Amino acid sequence: MDILHLVDRLEEVLNQSRPLWFTKSVIVDEDRILDIIDQMRVAIPDEVKKAQQLLAQRDRLLAQAQEEANRTIAIAREKSEQLVERDAIVQAAQVRAEQIINQSRTGIEDTRKEADNYVIETLTTLEIELDRYLNQVRNGIRTLKDEALRDKSQDE
Repeated sequence: MDILHLVDRLEEVLNQSRPLWFTKSVIVDEDRILDIIDQMRVAIPDEVKKAQQLLAQRDRLLAQAQEEANRTIAIAREKSEQLVERDAIVQAAQVRAEQIINQSRTGIEDTRKEADNYVIETLTTLEIELDRYLNQVRNGIRTLKDEALRDKSQDE
């Protein structure tokens, strides 16, 4: 289940709760809140799995780019060896091979940077969301505890 949907449900339960007169406190359905919290505990590892999948995808992209660069280098070397007979052609081939190698390295580096930026952005977003959810849960727990203490003190 999507963590944002669970947060929306948690907020809905709080919004539907009965307010206590002359306070900012509300009476909530403890079973519904705890059920949503349990679902959140299950959903958060899914979000972490998604982030791990992104990291694995980044590694695959980097490996593919490295493999392509190696193939390009091999092709460039093969072509340069075929042109050994003529000095000017050999020099041109060496220059072209170096350009291809540099382009491949640049391409690999660009792909790596893009993948890293994407993963950082995704994990940062996940961290922000998790912090927000954790704060909301803590606030809910604190409110429930405060209400329990007030109820206990009123009963005494």
